[in-house]
Amino acid sequence: MNINIEELNIDLDRLRESVELGCSWLIDIAQVKTDRLTIENDTFNHQHKRWRGAIRGEYRVAEGKWDFFCPIWHTGQAVKALTMAYKVLGEKRLLEAANLGAEFILNERVTDPDDPDYGLIFAFESIGNGVNTSAILECLDGLIHLSEVTGKEKLWEAVIDALNWVADKTYIEGEGLFRDLYIPEERKFKFPHWKPKMQTPGRPLLDDGVFYKGYRKTGEKRFLRIFLEVADRLLRDEEPPGNWIRYPPCNYETGSIHPRHAYWWGYPMIMAYEETGERKYLECAVRAADWYVKAQRRDGGLFRATFSDFNTLSFGHATSGIACATILWWDLTRILDDKRYLEPIRKAMNFCMMMQIRNPQDPNLRGVILEKVLPPDGTDRSPYHIRDLGTIFFIQAASKILMDLE
Repeated sequence: MNINIEELNIDLDRLRESVELGCSWLIDIAQVKTDRLTIENDTFNHQHKRWRGAIRGEYRVAEGKWDFFCPIWHTGQAVKALTMAYKVLGEKRLLEAANLGAEFILNERVTDPDDPDYGLIFAFESIGNGVNTSAILECLDGLIHLSEVTGKEKLWEAVIDALNWVADKTYIEGEGLFRDLYIPEERKFKFPHWKPKMQTPGRPLLDDGVFYKGYRKTGEKRFLRIFLEVADRLLRDEEPPGNWIRYPPCNYETGSIHPRHAYWWGYPMIMAYEETGERKYLECAVRAADWYVKAQRRDGGLFRATFSDFNTLSFGHATSGIACATILWWDLTRILDDKRYLEPIRKAMNFCMMMQIRNPQDPNLRGVILEKVLPPDGTDRSPYHIRDLGTIFFIQAASKILMDLE
C-alpha cells in the first residue's frame, strides 16, 4: 500500500537528521579504529585477535567506561544499519565504516578448507571462548546487505560458509533446533548452558531469515528445508501468542519476555509466508506484531522486563526492542494493506528520537540513542546505560521508513 506521509505524522527531516547523528556516533565514537583494545574493558574476555572495525557495545555513563557484549553479532547488525543508512544518505563514509566492520567479522573465522571447522565465525558472547550459534546467524545479514550494495562476493561466500558450518555442526535434523555454545579449542558443544523450560537439546533460531536468504542466493534446498522446519517448530512452541517464553533469552519461571524475541523469530515468518503462500506464517508474524502493540508504553517505548501480563518493571528500558517492532510493523503495513500499525510506528519513532542525546557534556554520548535507564543505586550518579543496539536498530528502522517514503 502507499503510505501517506501526513497519515504517518512523523517529521521526516528530523528523522533523517537523527539517522545522521546516530551514524556519526557509530562511526566516530563506537567503532574501534585500532587492532588492539585501548580504552575499553572486555569483561567477558572475548577471544578476538584483531579488534579494528568492531563496535563498542556498552557504555555506563556514571563510570565513563566502555565494554563489549558479543561484538561479532552487534557489529554485524551495525554493518546492516550503516549500509541501509547509506541508501538514504548517500555518504561514502557510511560504506567505509560498514566495510571496516565487515572486515572485523571476516578476520574472526576459520578460513582453512582443511580445518573441520571451516566457515565457523568466532561469535563469542557471554562466555569469552564460547561461540553462540544465534550470534553467528545474527551477524550475517549485515554481510548480505553490504554485499548487495558493493557487489563484493567474498561477503556472500563468508555467509554461505557460515551457514554450512551451522547446518553441519549445530542443526538437529528434523527437530527445527540448533545446538549452542560451541568451544572451538575443544571442538565440543556445552549446550545447554541455560535450561529451557521444554528441556530440549537446542533452540529454534530463525534470526533475520538468513537460511532462507542463503537459499535464495544459492538454490541450496537444504537451507530452505532448515528454514521451514524451524518456522514450523516455532509455530508448535509459540507461547504466548506471538512470542516464545519457553526459550531463552526469555525467562519462563519469572514470566519475563525478551524485548527483541518476537522480532528475531516473528519477523522472518513474513519470508516463510512469501515463499510458501501459507497464511499460518503470516498470521504468526501478525501475532508477534500485536504482542509489541500490547507491550508498547503510551509514550512509545518498551521495557526490557515485560512480563506475560504486560506489566513491567519501572526501570530498564529497551529502546532497541521498540525499534525492532517498528521494522516488523512497517513491513506488515505493506503486506496487509492496512493502517493498524501506523500509530504505533509514529509513537515508536518519536520515542527513539526523544531518547537521542544531542547536546551532552560527555562527548561519548553525542548522537547515541539511549537504550536503558538503570534502577537507582543509592547515589546521584547517572542512571543512563548505553547499548549500541538502541542506535543500531533505530537506524535500521528509520532508514527503512525513509527509503520507502522519500
